[in-house]
Amino acid sequence: MVEDKFVTARRKARTVALRVLYEVDSVDHPSDVVSSRYLDGKRLPKDAAAFARNLVDGVLDNMAFIDGTIATFAPSWPISQLSIVDRSLLRLAIYELTVDKASPPKVVINETVELAKLFGSDNSFKFINGVLGSVVEAEKLSTR
Repeated sequence: MVEDKFVTARRKARTVALRVLYEVDSVDHPSDVVSSRYLDGKRLPKDAAAFARNLVDGVLDNMAFIDGTIATFAPSWPISQLSIVDRSLLRLAIYELTVDKASPPKVVINETVELAKLFGSDNSFKFINGVLGSVVEAEKLSTR
């Protein structure tokens, strides 16, 4: 039961991080203002709120690297042509998979695919799953 609460809190944190990144990307509002609006006084446990802030800050701090990774593993889809939801989901997951590395890759991919099913288009989850699977395989090869 405790594990379910942890997973739920983490999914909520990822959802908040997605919403913040979506707004920052679509209307260029300052990330700290958007994060505060989504996180201050909300019913998110402190650990989950800290996790969400870490995700947003980590993605924004590593944007060039993350976007380069997306370009490498989805060369047919220029960053600017991806939907904002797909772009934000990929950025979140690639940050977790390649920079943060605090969560197991299978968990990151599963959570991201589930968010893509909720917020993306009909085929977003397939595209995202494919890109993230390739990123994980490349990460495995680079650590050998």
